[in-house]
Amino acid sequence: MKFHSRGIANLALIVSIVASPMALSAENSFPAGTLIDMSYPYNEQTIYWPTAPGFKKNTDFEGITDKGFYYTAYTVTTAEHGGTHLDAPIHFFEGGHTVDEIPLERLIGSAVVIDVQEQAAHNRDYQITVRDIEDWEKANGKIPEDAIVLFRTGYGKYWPDRVGYLGTAGLGAEGVAKLHFPGIHPAAATFLVTQRSIKSVGIDTASIDFGQTTLFESHQHLFEANIPAFENVANLDKLPATGATVIALPMKIEGGSGGPLRIIGIVPE
Repeated sequence: MKFHSRGIANLALIVSIVASPMALSAENSFPAGTLIDMSYPYNEQTIYWPTAPGFKKNTDFEGITDKGFYYTAYTVTTAEHGGTHLDAPIHFFEGGHTVDEIPLERLIGSAVVIDVQEQAAHNRDYQITVRDIEDWEKANGKIPEDAIVLFRTGYGKYWPDRVGYLGTAGLGAEGVAKLHFPGIHPAAATFLVTQRSIKSVGIDTASIDFGQTTLFESHQHLFEANIPAFENVANLDKLPATGATVIALPMKIEGGSGGPLRIIGIVPE
């Protein structure tokens, strides 16, 4: 799908208002490019944390009403943390932003994609290192200020196969103990907080911490700085290392620790 700035003045105005002046302004039109859907659909196959209930969609009504017109309505239930979703800082830091408190500026901006597919392919428990970030910077330049940093491990290729994606199909505490997938090393999370100025992070696995974590230290380090995280991000292979714009808008749950996320990328033509 191609997306052009012509004919979308209203959308451009809205984004100009909510986005950081450093990212977009009234003088700069909304970026043109190819739209990339970076969210998985919610259905019975959606992957959740082993201790969380899955997605349910119940039919309230579906069909022709007694007045003769067609009508559908459903009731859906979901845990906050499942499928493509946002982790709000309060998820692992007392006093951090809840979902509804996260400034929109942190959810919209220029993105960089750091590729660690080769490392993760040989180690399901791989933790993304400071060196991985520095190697990326040697090839692409320093991570820009106010960037959204996305990590591509390649594990999106397994979705929605739980064994391939999580390392286990187990549920409950036993399933948690058998999780094996890559994440961000706590030292790399600290580096992003203290040595770089970023808006948010994202990854194509079930957590920004690797599967065998017990302390979730990367969550703690990032969330203490009110940097939110996007998890189970789809189609990172369709974004370039630099140059894409990301818009990541979660369900606005008051007081929420997370929520379903519709995230899109705009890749320049």
